[in-house]
Amino acid sequence: MIAKRVIFSGRVQGVGFRYSTKEIATGFDVVGSVKNMPDGTVKMEIMGEAEEVEEYLSEVTEESAISHFIKEIQSEEIALLKNASGFRISS
Repeated sequence: MIAKRVIFSGRVQGVGFRYSTKEIATGFDVVGSVKNMPDGTVKMEIMGEAEEVEEYLSEVTEESAISHFIKEIQSEEIALLKNASGFRISS
């Protein structure tokens, strides 16, 4: 089990980015959240088995309809998320 914090930059706000990441998550065994940040980036915290997390992130960043909005990705491993269930959009 791993958890990651991923910061997406580019044209990632106002284009359905968070909604799309949530929809994509339904096809994977992952939990977490996604949130618009004041600086125009989108922050995602995601947890699951390493292979599921990597496959999910690959789907979002390389294969999805929203991948072309992403200009830069910063990813780091973080402590496991406490009491996380499902994948939600945070405000």
